[in-house]
Amino acid sequence: MPRRRYRLFTVSAVVIVILLYRVLQNSWEEQQPRSAIGGDPERLRTAPVPSYDKPPSPSREKTQSKGYDIEEPKPYHIAQKVKDEKTAGAQKPVTQPGNGDSEASNEASKEASTGHDSLEHETVGGIPELGSTLNPDTGRLYDHEEEIPLQKPTSDSTTSLRAAPTKVHWKKPKERFPLPKESIITLPTGTAKKIPRIQHVFSTEPEGPKKKRLQRQAAVKEEIQRSWAGYRKYAWMHDELSPVTNLSRDPFCGWAATLVDSLDTLWIAGLRDEFDEAAKAAKNIDFTYTNRLEIPVFETTIRYLGGLIAAYDVSGGASGGYSFLLDKAVELAEILMGIFDTPNRMPLLYYQWRPEYTSQPRRASRAGMAELATLSMEFTRLAQATGQHKYYDAVDRITNGLVDMQKQGTLMPGLFPENLDISGCNATATNERKYMSKAAKEQVDKAGVLPEPEGYKKSDSTPGISDDKRLERRASTPSNQEEIDTALVAGQGRSYKPRRKSQVPLGADGTDAEWDCVPQGFVPGGYGLQNYHMGGGQDSAYEYFGKEYLLLGGREAKYQKLYVDTIDSINKNLLFRPMVPGDWDIVFPAKVGVSQSEDILPQVDYEVTHLTCFIGGMYALGGKLFDREKDLKYAEKLTNGCVWAYQSTATGIMPENGLVVPCPTFEKCSYNESLWWQVLDPLYDTRDQQVLAWEKSEAERERLNREEAELQKAEMANRDKFDGLETGQDVNEALGGEHDSDSSSSSSALVPETAALLNKRAVLPDVAPERTPSRDTNNKQQDVQVNKATDDGYSHLSTKETPPTGTNIQIPVLKEEPGSRPTAQSVPEYRPTRSRWSSRPLTHKEYVQDKIKSGIPPGYSSVSSTKYILRPEAIESVWYMYRITGDPSWMEKGWTMFEATMNATRAPSANSAIYNVLSKESGLLNEMESFWLAETLKYYYLLFSAPDVISLDEWVLNTEAHPFKL
Repeated sequence: MPRRRYRLFTVSAVVIVILLYRVLQNSWEEQQPRSAIGGDPERLRTAPVPSYDKPPSPSREKTQSKGYDIEEPKPYHIAQKVKDEKTAGAQKPVTQPGNGDSEASNEASKEASTGHDSLEHETVGGIPELGSTLNPDTGRLYDHEEEIPLQKPTSDSTTSLRAAPTKVHWKKPKERFPLPKESIITLPTGTAKKIPRIQHVFSTEPEGPKKKRLQRQAAVKEEIQRSWAGYRKYAWMHDELSPVTNLSRDPFCGWAATLVDSLDTLWIAGLRDEFDEAAKAAKNIDFTYTNRLEIPVFETTIRYLGGLIAAYDVSGGASGGYSFLLDKAVELAEILMGIFDTPNRMPLLYYQWRPEYTSQPRRASRAGMAELATLSMEFTRLAQATGQHKYYDAVDRITNGLVDMQKQGTLMPGLFPENLDISGCNATATNERKYMSKAAKEQVDKAGVLPEPEGYKKSDSTPGISDDKRLERRASTPSNQEEIDTALVAGQGRSYKPRRKSQVPLGADGTDAEWDCVPQGFVPGGYGLQNYHMGGGQDSAYEYFGKEYLLLGGREAKYQKLYVDTIDSINKNLLFRPMVPGDWDIVFPAKVGVSQSEDILPQVDYEVTHLTCFIGGMYALGGKLFDREKDLKYAEKLTNGCVWAYQSTATGIMPENGLVVPCPTFEKCSYNESLWWQVLDPLYDTRDQQVLAWEKSEAERERLNREEAELQKAEMANRDKFDGLETGQDVNEALGGEHDSDSSSSSSALVPETAALLNKRAVLPDVAPERTPSRDTNNKQQDVQVNKATDDGYSHLSTKETPPTGTNIQIPVLKEEPGSRPTAQSVPEYRPTRSRWSSRPLTHKEYVQDKIKSGIPPGYSSVSSTKYILRPEAIESVWYMYRITGDPSWMEKGWTMFEATMNATRAPSANSAIYNVLSKESGLLNEMESFWLAETLKYYYLLFSAPDVISLDEWVLNTEAHPFKL
């Protein structure tokens, strides 16, 4: 009977366990799409993810399932839209940028974006989660760059794998500050002005010079082929080649910068097969996506947009076989046009291109002069080629802003400060109007009340903050300055004044954006000194004044005035003559910092920088264009200055940045080596005196060391005589003298060997012996114990007083380990306090010679950057001087520069930037900028080409050496 009961209980238990298992299994499967714990992995892939329209409660919710209360964690809340796809099916592969036609790529992206779990995010807290998908294991989002692990499907599964997360591409946004068609500035019309001949009229070339020229041209072409082949093999479709390691890098947008930048160079050099391959590859670049959050507008415009337009022009334009290059330029330009969608139409020069940002109205802020004013040629030429005036309108408004700023005046009339505020909003006046204008507040108070904007929801905890998602912004250009919609801070929340009927864009939290302000034109940006110079940050802005005039056929006189005012101001305020050896007649532009306060003197840097070397070409072109003979003379001096800078260094290449010693006046001065030495050594007038003082101090130290050494040896010698005496025994008796308690003899009489030395020691400087600190604490303690033992045992010998008459000197009892007692040889040598210099200071001559050994060239006061990054500006001006003057000496100067550059920069697969031009062991930096092929090698090639190749009377080159057809 017990056995039957046992069997019954066992069977019942098994049945209960099976039933519990089935119940739990059913409940588990129902929760799989959300909790993602266990279960069939294929179900996780194909199950739709539910949408969460409201924020979850901080506490867990309980879900009733099969009679069991199961706590289910809610996913981390994000403001997002989750797309569900009901039907499973095969998905089309996503075409990556650069691997297919852009339209096909976009279409594939749309197809892929419908995949399960694909998310389209609206920004949360200003941080977008782009192209993300839900991780079924954690409930969190994958980053758009994170690789999503795919689980292997079951063998009987017929459902396709989930597609990889799609990239979020640029989409044309709604224009927030549109221009009426009638207000768009159109390309100037009318008869073009007669442009003077710019290029020299070359005569028939003799056979000898021609042969020499063609040999050099062939050498340059070989370098173009070599650098292109290195890029083609190791960095195809990437921005740049790392020529030492044969790897690639993408410092820009990953849109194959070197490829696009080099297109016209390949055509000009006759490399048509390479051009054809590169042009067709450029057709497939996807400009709607980049890993960068921001597009650098300046670099993108001069390299990509300018490169595409120039390649279109040199290959025959509309009648050539590469008209799609213009279509590609338009595709990029349409993306860049979003930078002008601001209240005053001034550009955002670092463009946040993603939909989360482009869907929101924005205002321009501060800008560098070069980045702002170096857009005109590219957008103007695009407007000419397409007939779309909106491209010209965008950049002409910038020019008008510069013209207005010059009318208002700057601290250096004719020039512009390096940094500008182009927001168009006077923040100080706006704040005063907002917080101090009683009339404006009363006007707002009287305004009619409108209902709350769509999507806006107040929170009980924080009024005015949207709980579910970032609000959509609305935009309309304020009709006048009085349309104000203020938001007053009240405690930690916000209270709102009634909203006028003319809606303005909303902030992320539902408050009004500050679009209505006191308007202003361009003003200097930042605080402190305003810098005026021709170097990086300003250079190409001034270069474009004359070139834009030429591109427009002289139809816009404002560009001529801008150029003339610029050159006159440079001549008056910036040009200086350096003090250099040899018979060089050269000048450079300085960098001058000016303060609004008359009490602060201008700060002048007599700089020599590679970026300023474009200026010789600018002067030469402008001098011919506007018939200014003086400019041509300065052009020669400016260009020869850079030729000198190349020839002054060990490598034959000028440094990136340095300072030189100026002549006392603008007149030519003789080289003074003594003066140069004084500039190299700021302490030239005191350095030799410091050396004399150190030598005197060192002699005194040595004297004290010798005397102390003699004293210590004598002390140790007398100590050795004490050995073997018993404690308390009379010293005189031990030394063989008579013991006389009434004797008046001193210890010096008892120990005659040390008497004289003791007297000297009594008057030594009261300084402590210098001891070398030890990092080992135990060793340091041992040193202290040894010194203490020595001092304790003989402290009475180092006193200025002698023992009283009849006093017996007792033998000290030293508590030392056997063998550890100091001897005369082991006692540290006495050293007085260290002098001001730890070692002998250098004399003026020695100091300067050390600097000269480092490679600093004569005439330089310092070299802040010794690099050369394959820059083109020096050879650019040399080419302009040759084409404009016809002087063959410029070809010789250019060839010398070319040979030096090749010797210093050659890398395994191409050419590399170098670290130190002051040393023949310069060191490669493993970088090859895209302008190496686009500009530097192109200018060298053009220098040794026939004059009709890119004639200055038929073409105008942008700052990246891309030629536009006149």
